[in-house]
Amino acid sequence: MKTIWMFGLVSVFILCNAGCSEVMRVKLESVPKVEFVEGEDKIDVVIGGEVFTSYMYGGELTKPVLYPVKTPSGIKVNRGFPFEKIEGEATDHHHHVGIFFAYDEVNEDGFWNNKTSLPQIQHLKVTRKKGGRGKGELFTVMQWVGKSGEVLLKETRKMVFTAGENQYAIDFSIDLTAQDEKVVFGDTKEGLFAIRVAQWLREKDATGHYFSSNGDETASNIWGKRANWVALEGNKDGKEVGIAILNYPPSTNYPTYWHARDYGLFAANPLGQKVFQESLKVDNPQAFALTLEPGESAHFNFLIVIYDGKRTAEQLDKLFAAFE
Repeated sequence: MKTIWMFGLVSVFILCNAGCSEVMRVKLESVPKVEFVEGEDKIDVVIGGEVFTSYMYGGELTKPVLYPVKTPSGIKVNRGFPFEKIEGEATDHHHHVGIFFAYDEVNEDGFWNNKTSLPQIQHLKVTRKKGGRGKGELFTVMQWVGKSGEVLLKETRKMVFTAGENQYAIDFSIDLTAQDEKVVFGDTKEGLFAIRVAQWLREKDATGHYFSSNGDETASNIWGKRANWVALEGNKDGKEVGIAILNYPPSTNYPTYWHARDYGLFAANPLGQKVFQESLKVDNPQAFALTLEPGESAHFNFLIVIYDGKRTAEQLDKLFAAFE
């Protein structure tokens, strides 16, 4: 289902028999290739011969990140800091780097705000790297190492990159598995799946505008609420650009709560339930208190779509419904 909606030319060709027309074959050939190019502590994701993003790890990074992040037309949607210094760009929250996945209270260790020392999320290996026409798969394994050096969690991540019409998408399927001791996730707003956006895409003093599957608009009305998806759209040099993040069952504590900020942090956080409920004055707020015994896992599934142009709520609802 999701293949047909996301990049229909590929799916139509696959569903044809040997009698497919030459026109359809030409259309298939026009679908850009997704390729992976290894470098030092990174893997570039190349679509149609241009770098869409890079999976970066090692060095001074305390967690793997995807950086930079570009639309099909080449517009970079993420903040440059700390890799690039851009005049007038904010340099707050040094840990907000590209697209990232982290949490701030894991057995009371802070994996969200960390700088150069433990705790850290460390890349271990790539288990699958396969490119293709319109689609590529990059599977990795990481470990969450606590401040005392103990491995708390094993992270198994599947990233599927697709090239659609005027949009690129990444399907993140992530499993966190407790290792030798029980792991308890505290209740905090600081998490979990996020992108720090470019200065011009901020809602505060810039062109950005948030809207959600609930019909809410602006960060102040979306923050702390559950929703199937949230989108952020803005204008760069006269061109409309957007980012949408979608959350899917059976993702843990679906539908996620949203930690969307007007200064440029765009995050989905299903684990900080009580802090969000308390902030919105929900009666009898309850902590989610995710707890994993050794060998137990929690699953998370997010789709992030980077697109040129604008999207309506109806279009994003269709994308959500098609992604099964």
